[in-house]
This record gives sequence, C-alpha cells and structure tokens, in this order.
Amino acid sequence: MSRTHDLAPPPGSAVSLTAVLLGAAFLSACTGTKAAAPTVPVVPVLAATVEQKDVPVQVQGIGSVEAYSTVSVKTQITGELTGVLFREGQDVKKGDLLFTLDKRPYEAELKKQESNLARDIAQAKLARAQVDRYEPLLKEGIVANEQVDQIRANADAMDAAVAADKAAIENARVQLIYCSINSPINGRTGSLIVHQGNMIKANDTPALVNINQVEPIYVAFMVPEQFLAEIKKSAAAGKLKVQAIIPNDTKPAVGKLSFIDNNVDMTTGTIKLKGEFANADRRLWPGQFVNVELTLRTQPNAIVVPSQAIQNGQQGQFVFVIKPDMTVDARQVVVTRSGSGQSVIEKGLNAGERVVTDGQLRLIPGSKVEIKQAVAPPVVPNTGQPRPSASLRNAKQLKRVIDAEAVQS
Repeated sequence: MSRTHDLAPPPGSAVSLTAVLLGAAFLSACTGTKAAAPTVPVVPVLAATVEQKDVPVQVQGIGSVEAYSTVSVKTQITGELTGVLFREGQDVKKGDLLFTLDKRPYEAELKKQESNLARDIAQAKLARAQVDRYEPLLKEGIVANEQVDQIRANADAMDAAVAADKAAIENARVQLIYCSINSPINGRTGSLIVHQGNMIKANDTPALVNINQVEPIYVAFMVPEQFLAEIKKSAAAGKLKVQAIIPNDTKPAVGKLSFIDNNVDMTTGTIKLKGEFANADRRLWPGQFVNVELTLRTQPNAIVVPSQAIQNGQQGQFVFVIKPDMTVDARQVVVTRSGSGQSVIEKGLNAGERVVTDGQLRLIPGSKVEIKQAVAPPVVPNTGQPRPSASLRNAKQLKRVIDAEAVQS
C-alpha cells in the first residue's frame, strides 16, 4: 500500500476542517469587538457668550390703548337732521362741520324776538319821555307824587323789557347756531348712529357719533404696588421712558410716563399708570392690548446671559459653562431679574465665558460637547441599522460555503 493512500484524510475530515476554520473566524470577530475601546458621546449644543453691558431696569406689564380724549357728539336742540357732512371713520379737525339741522323754526324765532325788542324799545322811549314831562310838573306842585312814581315805574319796566328782549334774541341766535354741529376736537369718527332725515332730540341717547383723539394717545397699564416707591423716585428725576410692544410688530412704540394714579387698587394690589405716545404713525389704536415696558433707570456693566441658559435644580438655578477643553460644568448662579429674553446675573458668571443655551437635557457635569446647529446620527441607507463589521461579514460568507459543501457530499 502506497504512502500516498495512507496520507489521505479520513472520511468527514474535510467537513471537520471547515468547521474549525468557521470557529476561528467567529472567534476572531468576537475578539475584535471586545478589544474596541468605548467612545464617549459628544453632545451637540447651542451656546452663547456671557456679556457685560449697560442694562435698563424695567417694569413690565400688559396695557390697553386709550384715546387721548373721547367726545360723544349730541344735539342740544330738537329738529330734523338735514345733513351729514362726513364719512364713518373719517379724520376730522376741530371746527369741521359734521351735522346740520332744519334752521327754519329757529330763524323764525329769532325774527320774532327781534320784533319784540323793537316794540319794547319804542314803548320804553315813550315811558321815558313821560317821566321827563311830569318831573317839572311835580316841582311846581301841579301833579301828585304818586302819579309821577307810577310813570317812573312804567319807564323802568319798559327798560327791563328791552333787556329781556335782547337776552331772548341772544338765546334765539344760540339755538340757531346749534343747528350746525361742529367737531369739538381733532380726531377720528366712529360709526354713524343717526342718518339724514331722522328727527333727533336734545341730549338724546345714543350719541350721533363718537370721536376719538388718537394723536397723541394713552396706554394704560397696571404694575404691582411694590414698584411704586421706585417709580415715584425715578419719575421725580424726569420723564420715564415707556415702550409699547405691539403683537406681530417688530418695532415698539416709544412714549413717556404721564400719569400715576392717586390710589392703589386694594383688590389687586396694583397701581394704574399711563404712558403718552405721539402716535404720528397711528400704530396704536384705542382698545388695543399691548405689552408695556417702563424703564426706571440703567444698570451699568451688568452680566447678562440669554434666559434659556438658566436651569432650575435642587440647589437652585444654574447654567452649564463650556470649559476650554469643550467639557461642561454645572455652575450655580444668582439671577437678579429677567426680561426681553435676557437674565441679569448677580453672581456666578464672568464676562466672556460661554454657556449652553440649548441641549441641556443630555448634559451632566463633565460631558463633552460640540457647538453646532443640528446633528443627525449616521444611519445605513434604507435600513436604519448600523453596518456590520468586516470580520462578521467574512464569517457569514464562510458559513455559506460550508453549507454548500455539505449539500454536495
């Protein structure tokens, strides 16, 4: 028997060798996985730099816009409305003619009073002439004193009647003036209540039209009474700046504090204030709600951070500070006040430091961070699963070869 035949592998030895190779491949894959060093995840965050600047000390509240003055136009006489000389919502000036009433009855009354005056003047002249004739006769003893006294009384009565007629004429002229209704202020008209052709009564309700003066204009707002002392102190030094922030408007309207109420509302513990605005651009409108900021003074060199950087913890408020090695540290801070998206820090931060403004939920002290806008984790296209390692892919391929050989044998 030849040596070659003796060296032939026993039956089934090819399958056994293949199995050994497969086990070695799997062992190599497992060994490579265990040997990989763990990586520390880097947290993407947004950050801002701590600033030191002059910050206004402000009191904020919600206010409502009020017309500088409001006039309800009514008639002072009764009659037919013969003319409406404006449109609803029109701007009018002081003295502009708005309404006319039927003048004919009042013109007739004026003529009547003028006629009465002329008659009484004539009678008064006659009575005064009689006094002049009878007084010399009294001195000569021709007439009695009683007769002269009666003539004098008649003359005085006629003089009084003339004065009354003059007053009646003035009243008739005033009534005639009331037939024309003029605007008492500069402003904007509202809805027209009564239209031409209607009969209207003196001082009737509702008014013919309401006029609101909108240039200038007021913004009324309430603030807690705890600020009253500081507001009064600051107002004594000069006019305080008031800003009205209009919804969906980027530019606030600027005015001056013009009114501090004379009592505190005991039910709410607030004090009513008013700011006066020129309102030349008509951005403020009566009845509108606005956010109000009253500036009391300016705090110089204040430490300021965005308000979203402030976090609340068991030990109080804190921020995540980004250190030079791009790790974070949780630092306790003392916040003096917040407003307009910024917080003033009394203690805990220095100008120039960087703080995390978004992404704090994934952070702990010592976390590694990366400052960027957005981070999307890499995924394998169409699967969403991590790509398998090369050693594992080789082991799967070798197993498929072994399975094929087993089928052939």
